[in-house]
Amino acid sequence: MPQIGLVSAVNLRVQGNSAFLWSSRSSLGTENQDGCLQRNSLCFGGSESMGYKLKIRSPHATSRTLAKDFNPLKVVCVDYPRPELDNTVNYLEAAFLSSSFRTSPRPTKPLEIVIAGAGLGGLSTAKYLADAGHKPILLEARDVLGGKVAAWKDDDGDWYETGLHIFFGAYPNMQNLFGELGINDRLQWKEHSMIFAMPNKPGEFSRFDFPGALPAPLNGILAILKNNEMLTWPEKVKFAIGLLPAMLGGQSYVEAQDGISVKDWMRKQGVPDRVTDEVFIAMSKALNFINPDELSMQCILIALNRFLQEKHGSKMAFLDGSPPERLCMPIVEHIESKGGQVRLNSRIKKIELNKDGSVKCFILNDGSTIEGDAFVFATPVDIFKLLLPEDWKEIPYFKKLEKLVGVPVINVHIWFDRKLKNTEDNLLFSRSPLLSVYADMSVTCKEYYNPNQSMLELVFAPAEEWISRSDSEIIDATMKELAKLFPDEISADQSKAKILKYHVVKTPRSVYKTVPGCEPCRPLQRSPIEGFYLAGDYTKQKYLASMEGAVLSGKLCAQAILQDYELLVGRSQRKLAEASVV
Repeated sequence: MPQIGLVSAVNLRVQGNSAFLWSSRSSLGTENQDGCLQRNSLCFGGSESMGYKLKIRSPHATSRTLAKDFNPLKVVCVDYPRPELDNTVNYLEAAFLSSSFRTSPRPTKPLEIVIAGAGLGGLSTAKYLADAGHKPILLEARDVLGGKVAAWKDDDGDWYETGLHIFFGAYPNMQNLFGELGINDRLQWKEHSMIFAMPNKPGEFSRFDFPGALPAPLNGILAILKNNEMLTWPEKVKFAIGLLPAMLGGQSYVEAQDGISVKDWMRKQGVPDRVTDEVFIAMSKALNFINPDELSMQCILIALNRFLQEKHGSKMAFLDGSPPERLCMPIVEHIESKGGQVRLNSRIKKIELNKDGSVKCFILNDGSTIEGDAFVFATPVDIFKLLLPEDWKEIPYFKKLEKLVGVPVINVHIWFDRKLKNTEDNLLFSRSPLLSVYADMSVTCKEYYNPNQSMLELVFAPAEEWISRSDSEIIDATMKELAKLFPDEISADQSKAKILKYHVVKTPRSVYKTVPGCEPCRPLQRSPIEGFYLAGDYTKQKYLASMEGAVLSGKLCAQAILQDYELLVGRSQRKLAEASVV
């Protein structure tokens, strides 16, 4: 069956050195005076041809004979169609929760809910409250949307981001959000593969290819069985036996593994350390930016459950541009179209309390105050702990937050003077001691596309020992690792590919560090303080500390506020009555 994909870039083998940009009006080639056909490179970045469809024989096809006398046309960057996600149980469950806000009875008195933090948790909370007919007032301390998905544009007009953000098929609430906003076409789906660098074979990769014809979990099992470069057959068997309790025990078993690290769990199940070193170091760093000896096994099991139980769960998509513009702004526009507000540069200085310990208002840095019928803190947990009122600190709900601490992470962007060849149109697991995952964004992302130069975006993790070091030290260390990944193209001294520029984005406290014993410390969205709520990926929800977790936390927070509607209206009326008496 033919596979349809959107072409982002195509590289042609040509006679001679000529290659030209191709537009929708151009031909596939022109004949030169020597009678040789010169083929044009298809470079769709910013051209009229963006979005034109190319039919290829299968997801793995990389060439097609155009005619008898034509050389093969080599596709090096193909966006795959959106997978069939809409009929999965998790997607339908997420869709039902979304619809509950739109179909809920319209409030006789819309609530004004003040929300701190315009990351995905805060944006999601505000979006679904607005859908339910209420008036969110969203306050963001910085001048940029997105929180942990924030990005900035430099003087050259190039974007640099807080992190390398991947959208999985196993993100049902995120996928619903894209659909609700009408922006599904902004996700660039990639080939269903997980690609790992081979440290013992510099410049080579090992793949786990998920066959599209098989359902889950058979597609994932076959992907693992077919890979003989990273795991031996005895190791595969021991690993499979070790996973049996998780597969048979379900969610209750998964949650019970919170108290043990990945490394200790593997040893307990008799899985050789080499399996952890070969596969799970890379997975641990990708999921939580820490190594398997620190990461809770629950985190890995949640990911495996999602990725292996859903056919397209581990399939990945890149956003076609910067998250603030391509994802966050549509949410803001939706909120404002429903009567809500989003205010940047509105940093909260203090949470002012009433005599009964409830929230009176938020005091901003400029001295102004914001009052509302309810209040939400949707900032990272570390920021909330800094602003936690003294009167609340001994309340168990807030006291247990002490164990939730953000993990440091560094995101590195390097622009090179040439197009790197040893890369893929996908996310790559570096398996480096310093680097987690990386991608050539000049290939994977339409807005960042460049036919002549590569821009690598890399996650530097674990970063605890590096977060205080200079940008130049971090770049030097990154280049040494890249020399192993690109031995023919990159050297640490830049005698090969040269750096045109770089950006280093440090986040001293990112997602909470998922060490053993953290799960009981994650708070529900409804706090014991009447009218005060929390949102964010660290709050209680069934997904990881991730974009999906943040979006779901916002929906659960909005749901809790709707459930408390009568109570909140009553509080508001009492406040008005007390104010009139005074």
